[in-house]
Amino acid sequence: MPRRAPRNVLFDEVRTPRRLNGFLKTASICVLVAGLLSPVARATAAEPATSNDYCGGRCSDVLPPGENGNATLAQILLNQVFGTQPAHAEDQLGPYAGLATGYRGLTDAKINTFFNDASFGVPSDQVASTEKPAGRGDVTIVRDKKTGVPHITGATRYGTEFGAGYAAAEDRLWLMDVFRHVGRGQLTGFAGGAAANQGLEQQFYRDAPYTEADLQTQIDNAVARNGTRGQQALADADAYLDGINSYIDASDRGRYFPGEYVLTGHKNAITNAGTIDHFKITDLVALASVIGSLFGSGGGGEVNNALSLIAAQSRYGVEEGTRVWESFRMRNDAEAALTVHDGSSFPYAGRPADPRGTALPDAGSVTEEPLVHDRTGSAATASARSASDAAARTALGSARRGMSNALVVSGEYTAGGHPVAVFGPQTGYFAPQLLMLQEIQGPGISARGASFAGLSMYVELGRGQDYSWSATTSGQDIIDTYAVELCQDDHHYLYHGTCTAMDQVERKNAWKPTAADGTAAGSYTMRVWRTKYGPVRYRATVGGKKVAYTTLRSSYLHEADSIIGFQMLNDPGYVKGPEDFRSAAQHINYTFNWFYADSQHTAYYNSGDNPVRASGVDAEFPVLAEPAYEWRNWDPATNTADYTPPSAHPNSVDQDYYISWNNKQAEDYTTASWGDGSVHRGDLLADRVAGLVATGGVTRAALVQAMADAALTDLRAEDVLPELLRVIGSSPVTDSTAAAAVSRLQAWVTAGARRTETSAGSRKYADADAIRILDAWWPLLVKAEFEPGLGGDLYTAFTRNLPVDETPSAGHGPTGSHAGSSFQYGWWSYVDKDLRAVLGEPVRDGLARKYCGGGSLAACRDALIATLKEAAGRTAAQVYPGDDQCSAGDQWCADSIAQRPLGGIKHGRISWQNRPTFQQVVEYTSHR
Repeated sequence: MPRRAPRNVLFDEVRTPRRLNGFLKTASICVLVAGLLSPVARATAAEPATSNDYCGGRCSDVLPPGENGNATLAQILLNQVFGTQPAHAEDQLGPYAGLATGYRGLTDAKINTFFNDASFGVPSDQVASTEKPAGRGDVTIVRDKKTGVPHITGATRYGTEFGAGYAAAEDRLWLMDVFRHVGRGQLTGFAGGAAANQGLEQQFYRDAPYTEADLQTQIDNAVARNGTRGQQALADADAYLDGINSYIDASDRGRYFPGEYVLTGHKNAITNAGTIDHFKITDLVALASVIGSLFGSGGGGEVNNALSLIAAQSRYGVEEGTRVWESFRMRNDAEAALTVHDGSSFPYAGRPADPRGTALPDAGSVTEEPLVHDRTGSAATASARSASDAAARTALGSARRGMSNALVVSGEYTAGGHPVAVFGPQTGYFAPQLLMLQEIQGPGISARGASFAGLSMYVELGRGQDYSWSATTSGQDIIDTYAVELCQDDHHYLYHGTCTAMDQVERKNAWKPTAADGTAAGSYTMRVWRTKYGPVRYRATVGGKKVAYTTLRSSYLHEADSIIGFQMLNDPGYVKGPEDFRSAAQHINYTFNWFYADSQHTAYYNSGDNPVRASGVDAEFPVLAEPAYEWRNWDPATNTADYTPPSAHPNSVDQDYYISWNNKQAEDYTTASWGDGSVHRGDLLADRVAGLVATGGVTRAALVQAMADAALTDLRAEDVLPELLRVIGSSPVTDSTAAAAVSRLQAWVTAGARRTETSAGSRKYADADAIRILDAWWPLLVKAEFEPGLGGDLYTAFTRNLPVDETPSAGHGPTGSHAGSSFQYGWWSYVDKDLRAVLGEPVRDGLARKYCGGGSLAACRDALIATLKEAAGRTAAQVYPGDDQCSAGDQWCADSIAQRPLGGIKHGRISWQNRPTFQQVVEYTSHR
C-alpha cells in the first residue's frame, strides 16, 4: 500500500465540491469568474527604455513557478476543478524545468529559452499593463507580457516604496499574511490546525518567542544605531506598508482579494463581511525572523553534540572516545572543498587547546523543554513530536535544508574578458514561491531581482546598474548553548550569583474547521521560558546540579538589523565596486556567503555577527552560564557583544573562480555542519568549474552547463561509488547477482552518474536499475561499514548529528520528499575516507579508526558484497514505496519536485534538479 505522506502546510486541496457545494449552489462559478477572476484593469502604455543598464543584454534570471502568487476565489476553484492557472502563476516553471534536458546544447543565444531577460525596463512592445497605484502621480508599475514582473518607477522615494508595497500585495498578499502569523507563532488560528501548521508555528515560536514589545524594540534599536540610513529605512518601511495597505483596501472594495481569505473563513464571498488586517511595522520584524531562522542562523546543536561525545567516551574511554568524536565531527577537514581556495586562513570557532567551562550533561539526564501545553480537541490527539516532524518534512521546514549555490569566474578566464556568474538561493519549491521578482527604480534605488514576500522594499538578491550579487547559506556558528544553574525551583536560575526569575511568554492558539483545512476544532498554549542567556531548550543535570540549557543566537532580538545592508546594495550611489559591496554585506547580521560580479571584478564576503567567545570556550558544546564564559562585552539587555571584525570573515576579491554549495568557506573557518570533509556536493561544482577555468574561454552558457550538469549528478555515484567498486573489485567477483549489480553501477558511473530522463518528458531514468541499486545499497552499506565498530549506541548518536543519506526520493531524510535539494547531508566523507584507508591510500585528516571490515580489505569486501546483493534484490516498489503523490515503484515520480502549496493554487511536478530556485546568469559588458 502507498504510505501516506504528511500534509503540506495550509492547503492540500480545496475540498470541492463536498465542503463547498452549499456555497456553489448560492453563487455559480460563472458569476464568480465574472466578478472575482481579475483585479482592476490596467491601462496599457509604452515604457521608455532605461539608460542605466550596463549589462548589455547579458543578465538573465528565473523564479518558478511564476510571479503571480495571488488568486481570487474563482481562480482557486477553477484551478482545483479544471487545473487552469491564473495568468503568470506558472509561466516560469516550464522553462526552469526544461533546462534539465536542454542544457547540453546550450549556447549564449539560447539562455533566455530557460531564463528571463533581466535587463532593466520593459520594451514598449512588451508592456502588458501600466498602473498608477492608488492614483498616485509619483510612481508607476509596469508589468511585462512574458512574466508579469512588476517594474516600479518612482519620482519620489516615498512613491517608489509605496509602489513596491502595492506590487508586493498584488503578487503575494496571502503569503505575506501567512508569514507574519508564522513569525508570531499564530499560524493555526489564521490558517487552520493541520499538523504541519502546528509544527511550523511551534518551530518558529521556540526559536523567536517575541512579544509585540520585543518586535517594536528591534525596529527602534535598528533605526537608532544607524543614523541617517536608519531613519531612511524606517521611512521606506512606512511607505512600503502604506502601499500594502492601500492594495488591501482596494482589493477589499473591488472584491478581488486572494480567495484563501474566504476559504479560511476570514471573508464572506457573498456579503464581503470580514476583514483583512492592515500590515504594521512589527509585522516586518516577524517576517524577518522567519527568513533569518530558515536561512541565516547557523550553529546550535551543542546538546546533541554533547550526547554523541558522551556515547563515544562511553564506548572507547575519554581520550580515545574524544579522538573518535573529533574525527567524525570534521571541524576543519584538510580535504574539504573551499570557497576561498587561495590559501588564506580565517580562524573561527576552532577547537581550543585547553577547553574551559564546558558543561556536559550527566548521562541520561537530558530532556527537551516542553513547548505545548493545555491541548484540547484535535490538538489533544496529535503529539508535539508528530507536529514537529510534519513541519520538518514538509513545506517551510524543508526550506531550512534547501540551501543555495554559486559559480563565479574571473574575467581573466572568460571568452569576453568580463566576469561570468551563475548564482542564486535555493529557497525550496512552493506555490507561491517565497521570493518574488521585481525591478525598483527611484531616488537612491536602482535594482532588479528577488525579495522575500513582505520584505521587498529593497531587492535582496539581484542586480544593480552595473553589478549583481547573490548569496548562499553559510551556516557558521552564531548560536551557543549555556547551562544555567537552577535555584529555588525549575523557573529560577543563577545570574551572576543572584537567583533570578525566568520570563514566561505564552501564545494561546485555537482553530476550527474551514473549507481549506478540515482539521477538527482544537487549541493549545505554547509556553517558552526565557532567560538572559536566551530561551530554555533542554533541562539536565551537570555534575549532579539541575540546569536549564538555553539557546543564545547573536541575531536574536536583531531581526531588523540587516535592512541597512540591503538598502546599501540597492543604492547605485553607494555600491561602485567590490569594496563597497563588502561594506554593504557586512551590515547583514545573518549568516550568508555573498558573491559579487561586475564587468571587471568578482568578490566574496561571508556575513554574520560572529560573537567573540571567551578564551578557551569550545563552541561545539554547552558552556557554563558564568561571566568567565560569556561572549566578550556581552550586554544581555540588548543581546550585543563584540563581534569578529570584517577582515576576520572569509573574503576575497578577484580569485580565479568561486564556488559555493554550502561548503566550507576557507581554511580554519569552522562551520556548523557535520561531515564537511573530502566529499561534499560543493565538489560537483568545484571539479567542473576548475576544468573550465583550466581550459579558458568560459562563456555564460558553459557556466550554466556546469551548474546544470552538477544539478543532475548523484554525488555518491560520482565521488564515492568508484571506491566502493574498487574494494569489491580487489578480487574477482564470482557471485552472479553481485557481478550483475557491479556491471550496472560501473556503466552508470562511466555514463556520468546522472539521475536524468531518457528523453524530455519520458518520466523514465536512464540507468534506472543502477540508480535503484545505489538508493537501496547506501543505507545498508553505511550501517554494515560502521555499526560493528562504533556499536549501536554510538552509531545511532552519530546519525542524529548527521543523517546517513539525502537522496531526492528520501522522504525520511532531512529535506523530505519532492523537495529538490539533495546530497547536502550524508555520510559520504566518512565512507570515502574509511574506504581509502582500508585500500591503503593516503588520507588527510582521516577517521580515528578503520571501520569497514575492521580494517581488513577482505572483510570489508565481503560486507559490501553482502549488502550489495541484498540491495540488488530489492524491487523498485520496495525502494520507492510511494506516497500521496506517487505510486509505489515510480522512480521518476519519487524523485520529482513538487511546488508545495502555501495557498490554493496547485502545480504539476517537474523532474528532479538540484539547483537554486531563484537564479541569475550575468556578464556585464561595461561599468559606470
